[in-house]
Parts: sequence; structure tokens; C-alpha cells
Amino acid sequence: MSTDPLVVFTPSGKRGRFAVGTPVLTAARQLGVDLDSVCGGRGICSKCQITPSYGEFSKHGVTVAPDALSDWNAVEQRYDDKRGLKPGRRLGCQATVQRDVVIDVPPESQVHRQVVRKAASARVMTMDPATRLYMVQVDEPDMHIPTGDFERLERALREQWDIPALRADLSLLSKLQPVLRRGKWQVTVALNKAHDDDVARVLEIWPGLHEAGLYGLAIDLGSTTVAAHLTDLHDGTVIASSGIMNPQIRFGEDLMSRVSYSMMNPGGDKEMTAAVREAINTLAKEIAKEADIAPELIVEAVIVCNPVMHHLLMGIDPVELGQAPFALATSDSISIDAREMDITAINDRARIYILPCIAGHVGADAAAVALSEQPGKSGDLVLIIDVGTNAEILLGDKEGVLACSSPTGPAFEGAQISSGQRAAPGAIDAIRIDRVSKEPRFRVIGSDLWSDDPGFAEAVGAGGITGICGSGIIEAVAELRMAGLLDENGLMGSAAATGTARMVPEGRTHSYLICDATDEGGPRITVTQGDIRAIQLAKSALYAGARLLMDARGVDKVDRVVLAGAFGAHISNLHAMVLGMIPDAPLDKVTSAGNAAGTGARIALCSIAARAEIERMVREINKIETAIEPKFQEHFVAANAIPHKTDPFPELAKITALPSPNFNAGSGGSEGDGGRRRRRRG
Repeated sequence: MSTDPLVVFTPSGKRGRFAVGTPVLTAARQLGVDLDSVCGGRGICSKCQITPSYGEFSKHGVTVAPDALSDWNAVEQRYDDKRGLKPGRRLGCQATVQRDVVIDVPPESQVHRQVVRKAASARVMTMDPATRLYMVQVDEPDMHIPTGDFERLERALREQWDIPALRADLSLLSKLQPVLRRGKWQVTVALNKAHDDDVARVLEIWPGLHEAGLYGLAIDLGSTTVAAHLTDLHDGTVIASSGIMNPQIRFGEDLMSRVSYSMMNPGGDKEMTAAVREAINTLAKEIAKEADIAPELIVEAVIVCNPVMHHLLMGIDPVELGQAPFALATSDSISIDAREMDITAINDRARIYILPCIAGHVGADAAAVALSEQPGKSGDLVLIIDVGTNAEILLGDKEGVLACSSPTGPAFEGAQISSGQRAAPGAIDAIRIDRVSKEPRFRVIGSDLWSDDPGFAEAVGAGGITGICGSGIIEAVAELRMAGLLDENGLMGSAAATGTARMVPEGRTHSYLICDATDEGGPRITVTQGDIRAIQLAKSALYAGARLLMDARGVDKVDRVVLAGAFGAHISNLHAMVLGMIPDAPLDKVTSAGNAAGTGARIALCSIAARAEIERMVREINKIETAIEPKFQEHFVAANAIPHKTDPFPELAKITALPSPNFNAGSGGSEGDGGRRRRRRG
């Protein structure tokens, strides 16, 4: 076994061993990591910026020492002096590998930028915002009635708008007098009054009539991505939407890895808090620039997130969430000044509202989904699944709502997949395999054409096909099953057993070749037995969580299934059913809610009545803790089969008859059946 240093790249998860002295850029290129460079490694273009991470990473099995990379050199110093590098950044062409290291490739250094597929869903908003504009005529000073300017502003709002009480911080008071005089005693104020507050806050003041608008941010802070919707607080219109990768990925792709990083590295929680707050500031700047509005016009934000992200955002060590009884520091909603959380890219006095958490592993994002989809008002039994690195699941109707979370891991995001990548231009996101010829056809992000359509190569462009993302790998596994290339246990056969040369040997197992562009300098994209296993584990966790809720409700089937999140909008219902990601249901009863968590955040941003409603709703939702439920493992093991070992899936059987190949006998077996033979001999 090689003793060369191990290099792990995030967010791709690709890893390899390299000789001491190998430039990081060279290691990235050899592993096929998406790291940009146009200057030939001379330290001029700065495209290859990377962020090394230090400390103990139990998920990756490495401890990264401070001297894992070579010392800062003169080329990096010259670039930093001229253009500046963010703290902690290095140039991949200059930094060389010295010891085991974990390296994050930030979004701006990736050739194929992540597509954050959490667009705002169409929804008519009931407008009742916490922050509103009020124009008032303030009395001029009178030395015979010695009151201050603020007290006269307060009196004007009471008399003209029935606002009983007012408060303002020092930064607002410092600008009050010049604004009043510039407006000739007529001003517009932005007042924030929460549903549970008796006093209104003055967030901003303008001379005369303010006509430039007032805006808020609805932020869905996920484990993998951060998505924001800039919303007009007058009519609820989404002005712009944008998203970025969550930079905490470099500390761990899943939530428990981040909790572990905090446990094993003193100050690790503070590192992750700083990273996510910086990401929100970056996102706020980008979205304001895109919408061409002044950042100070963003006076409010509503944030939804899972419990671990909730604590890390608030600057609370999430260590208690990593062990039973999974205690939250607080489960109530939070209203706080943005500057108290170092959110500085919006108005100085902006307010932030964070929805309440349901329980230790079911967070404010699940509460936002409940607010958006209203399962407690449903006349039929609805199962709502927000699929992600950590899936939140709701089951309910007018009789009550149950909730749980399920640790699906990053496979659905394209991580831990041999040819996997995040959703970006060039990534395969849909695939079909002919049932007779076993030949594939596929589509990539950035083009509507299929690979066998005329003009496909031109449409894909110079970037070419780069890999396969989460929705693509899910469809690929389901298509392999429907084409008879994969049996119900998830085993793939040989070329001889399946009748197609696309099944290629790979050690003791076989892989399915989707495309090979190595002659043109591109990738060789396959689905391996390891990929199948990663998807089986992820989908089994998802199904087992849903099944636990059904057990608690005493039902064997549901009336409707709603898929929420990016996957809900981009995965075919049929493929999800064939894979066994979700319980059996009529396909026309499986629908997409889009980014329901983001929609819930927008609803709470636009309505203080909705905030009061969700605070009431979370107290009525019953939580099932999957980590301590004995039947979770039983359901998980049965769900490893595709679609399921014991559930007959009768609705699916009406649509497609899944083949029953047997790859255990004869030549072309797999590691799985080889393992069985060894155990029998033992």
C-alpha cells in the first residue's frame, strides 16, 4: 500500500495518493476534480484558488496537520498584494502536497459551476409583512414645547397611523435629524413589528416619499446548498433567486460529519459558523447586485434550516445533536438583529426571523415545508418527503401530522458516486436504457437534446459531458433494473449474462458503461457496483423513515406522495418508484412541490400571521426518532432490494413488469454472490 500523502477534494469527494511535492492543481487534474486554471500554473490567473482544511476528519479517515501543504510562497504573496486572496485561500498551482490533506474547491474556482436547482415556486402570497413603509408629517421643533425629534416622530406615527409605541437603535438616531430636515419634516420610515411584539422598531428612514421599494430575503440554508429568494415586501413578488454551495462541505458532507468535526477539533464549530455566515453575506451581495437594488433596502430575512445548520448559524456548538437525546439549545422561533449574527451585507438594522424547529433532527426546514404544504389540513393522507443529504418526512391529514428525519447521505447529490458530481452544466441528469439493445441515451444539464438527437454534441459545447449528478444516477439505477441488467438485490451481471458489451468487468464486479469520451480527453462514465450500493443505502434510509411514520399511523399505504426540494422537481416519479425511494402509490398521485422549504420561508417573510401559525403547528406535530426506533433497521434492510424485498408495490406492477434476472449462477457473478459462496464454504 502506498505511503504517499492522501489528498481528499471536497465537494466532489474524490481522493488519491500523491508524491510529496505534487502541486495541488496537478493532483486535481489527475483525479478529474473540477478546478479551473488558464495561465498554465504560473500564478497569474488566480482561477485555481483552493481552501485547505486542518484538523481531524473522521469521515475521511485523516488528520490534517498545519504543514500539510508547502509554505506560502513569493508568487502567492505577489498575487495577494496585487489583487488579494481571501483568508485561508491558497493557489492550487503553487501549494504542493506535503502530508495528508483535505482541500475544498470553492464555487468560483470550479469550471462547471454548481447549478443550485431550488428555484422559487409560483405561489400567491397573503401579504401581512412584519416590515412596512409609513409616510408621516412630523411637527417641526418648538422651543416652547421641548420634545426631541424622535418623540415627535413617534407622536406622528401614533396620530397618523395608530402605531402606539416605537423604538430605534443608536445608528438610526444618529441619522434621524439630518433626514428629517432634508425631507422638510416629511419622511418615510420602515417599521418592523413582529407578531409577538408590542413595540415597532424603526429599521430605516428616508426623506420625503420613498419609492425605491422594500425587500426581504427568504433563505433555505441546506447542508449542501444555500438558496435565497429576494422578495418584494409590498406584493410578495420574487425579484431574484440565487444560490451557492454551502462552504461547510469541506468540514463534512453530511450533518453528523460536521458534528464530529466540532467534537474532534476545538473551535471547529466557530470555523463552520464563520463559513456559513460568510456564505450568506456573499449570497446577499450577489442577489442585490443581480436585482440592481441597494443592499440597505433589504431590511428583513427569514431563514429555514435543519437543526445542525440552525445551531451552527446561531454560533451554538451542535455537539448535543450528535448523541441521544438529541437536545436542541432552543426549539422556539428566533427573532434577532442581523448584525448580531454578522450578517452585514444587508441593512445595518435588518431583522432575521428563524422558524421553530420541530425536534432534535427535524428542523425549521421541515417546519417550513409544513407551512407550505399544510398536511394538517389535508382531506386525504399525504406523505411529504423533502429529499436531501438529510431527508425530512411528514405524514398527515386533518387527524394529525407525524414527522421524522432520515440520514440519506450525499449519494443523491452525486457524491460518493464513481462518476458523480454536483448538478452543473455537462452533468448527465436523465437517462434511458433500451430494453432490447441495452443501449443508453441521456441528457445533460444545459441542453434539452438527448444524446442520440442531431446536434447534441454542438449543444453540449466545448465543456462536453462531465459526469452524472444525483437525478441522473437515480434514473440510471432504475433504468438498469427495468432493462434487466440489475437484479432485485442490486447485483449487475456480466456481458455474457446480460447480452451487452456495455457490462464491463471491474475486479470481481461489473460496471455499466454509459459513455466513453477518453479519446477526446473527456471522462469515462460508468455505473459501478459501488454506485448501486451507495444508492441502495440512501434510498433504504428514505423508505425506512417513511415506513416508520406509516407504522405509527397504522397504515400500509398513503393516498398521495409529495416530493419536495430539488429532487422533487427533477426526478421522474416512475424512476423513484422503481428504485423504491418512496412507498407504492398511483403515479398520478405522486407530485412535486418544488422547493417547499423555500416557499415556506417566503410565506413567513410575507406574513406575521403565518409565523404565529407555524409556531402553533410545530407544537402539534408528533415526532418519531428514527435513531432509536428498533423497526428502522428492519425496514432499512428490507428496502435494500429494488424496489423492496417484502412490499409488493402493486401500483408499480400495473405500469411495468420488472424483470427477474439471476446473476448468481454461472460466470459473470458479482462480489455479492462471491461473498455468499465464501460464507457457505465457511
